[in-house]
Amino acid sequence: MATVSLDNVRKVYPDGHIAVAGASFEVGNGELLVLVGPSGCGKTTLLRMIAGLETLTAGSLRIGARVVNEVAPKDRDIAMVFQNYALYPHMTVAENLGFGLRLRGTSRAEIAQRVSEVARLLELETKLDVRPAALSGGQRQRVALGRAMVRQPAVFLLDEPLSNLDARLRLAMRVEIARLHKRFCTTTIYVTHDQVEAMTLGQRIVVLNHGAIQQIDTPINVYRRPANLFVASFLGSPAMNFLHGTLSIAEGFALATAHGTIKLGALPQAPVLDAWRERRVVLGLRPEHLLPLAGDNGDAVLEAKLEVVERVGNEEFLHLRHGTEPLVSRAPPDTAAEPGATMRFGIDAAHLHWFDPDTGARIDDMGPAGQNT
Repeated sequence: MATVSLDNVRKVYPDGHIAVAGASFEVGNGELLVLVGPSGCGKTTLLRMIAGLETLTAGSLRIGARVVNEVAPKDRDIAMVFQNYALYPHMTVAENLGFGLRLRGTSRAEIAQRVSEVARLLELETKLDVRPAALSGGQRQRVALGRAMVRQPAVFLLDEPLSNLDARLRLAMRVEIARLHKRFCTTTIYVTHDQVEAMTLGQRIVVLNHGAIQQIDTPINVYRRPANLFVASFLGSPAMNFLHGTLSIAEGFALATAHGTIKLGALPQAPVLDAWRERRVVLGLRPEHLLPLAGDNGDAVLEAKLEVVERVGNEEFLHLRHGTEPLVSRAPPDTAAEPGATMRFGIDAAHLHWFDPDTGARIDDMGPAGQNT
């Protein structure tokens, strides 16, 4: 096992495109860290630089105590699992699993022992004499993982390894990867665009957009306290709701929107928000904190038109429209209202998020003048 340290790592291509704009972070010894972001955000380029498959334009990269900027991929003590499996079709499962060890001159006895152990862990014992064409997608993915595991590297690099699997198999393989990491505790860097994978697998996650790191933290901290509008909109399913307006403070807080004033009352964020009086803000609200109210409850702070009810069994997603603003509420099953009805909602004031509409930064991470603190 080893730490992986990046110090202002950059990748700029000859055409001037900045794929990675100064990444600095450290992956702890035995940690599973996830790089997550939309397509084109730089996460795979960053992983390939760690692997040695892309050169660094600037910055320093360490694996353990050694700077590896100029070290060949085969000498970095890493193992990489690709999205497309990259199995040799003419080889059996056993031969695929042991191929990397044979290239390194490992003895036949040790290859057999390691292949047998990994095959047992991945439930591939009965498939050792089978070629990849006869395997299911999930079995091929396990072979690809196993081929990396038998090498016992210092660092695992996984590049969207589950993206070609169906939803049910992705869930099973997520659990399997988490179990394997818990057992072996190998330092692992996992790339995905799937926020569910990031939230469920990562001990910490690095959120990227346009080549720049937006936030690094544990999954729950990123969910509860997103650093900016991009992170808030990217992580969460359904995504966070946003309401644009002007913040007023008279008899309690209120948000004056183009579609009416939303009364919010007393807020726990009052000391920070006081500096934003009569200024434009963006209010963020998770669907689970937008709560349908029954009857004529006088505590309602928002009215919205119900457009679609998405029933998923133990809960429902209510797709709403507040003027022109789309909203989603996560509600208990069996909502009585029908599409077209106007519904009343309460807002959980303890779970509001406030953002600067110009910079996108989280307001309570900023000073009174709108500057980062």
